[in-house]
Amino acid sequence: MEAKSSQNDYEQVREDLRKLSDDLSKLTKTVAEGQKSNISSLRDEIRRESREAFDQVRQRSDAAINRARDAGTKAVDDVEHKIEERPFLSIIIMFLAGLLVGRLLDR
Repeated sequence: MEAKSSQNDYEQVREDLRKLSDDLSKLTKTVAEGQKSNISSLRDEIRRESREAFDQVRQRSDAAINRARDAGTKAVDDVEHKIEERPFLSIIIMFLAGLLVGRLLDR
């Protein structure tokens, strides 16, 4: 009778170990799926934030380019206006600047 009881206990332990193994397998799968979901959501969040940062940088650079373009246009307009006001003086200044650059390049 004791042998039969020991056999039943042994079978019960084997069954419990099998169930434990199945439960651990299910738990591992569940944790892995949860981690995949977390990684996927983190990846999506990183993409969204990087896209937003890129858009902000692009907007700032566009604004800076526009300001530089406007400043350049204004400077050209100012120079043209000064030349129109005093054409003879402008010709003399350009002639002297050409002589100076020529002397510097001869050396």
